[in-house]
Amino acid sequence: MRFEALVEVRLRQGISDPEGATIERALPALGFEGVSDVRVGKSFRFALEAPDEKTARELSQAMTDRLLANPVIEEAEVRVT
Repeated sequence: MRFEALVEVRLRQGISDPEGATIERALPALGFEGVSDVRVGKSFRFALEAPDEKTARELSQAMTDRLLANPVIEEAEVRVT
């Protein structure tokens, strides 16, 4: 069966996010007020073949743990449909 996976990776709380801070400082100059706590992340979308959803989720999680996210400084959320 073919499954679609979405992996969202973001820095853990307490880890400095200079890109997010830069965006947060720039938003008021562009007319966007009241925005705070901007954090930047990355997302990965891919299709994979697996016999069932449980296996697809396990494969997606393994890929995330081994390659897509650094568990020391990042947290990741894996969704499979």
